[in-house]
Amino acid sequence: MNKVKLARLEKGITQIELARKVNVTRQTISLIESGSYNPTLKLCIDLAEALDKTLDDLFWEGKKHER
Repeated sequence: MNKVKLARLEKGITQIELARKVNVTRQTISLIESGSYNPTLKLCIDLAEALDKTLDDLFWEGKKHER
């Protein structure tokens, strides 16, 4: 399952509610969740803030590495 969708469901909000929080359409949220749309960096940041997650939590695809 897409990390954005999982975070949204964990937060208990609908696509419409998330879309309103980040000023996009529900369709945009649907496309992001299906992997059919790559959001801008600004939208990624807005989504992370709205979902109380980090950018890594939502969008990092590789293995976690130690710093």
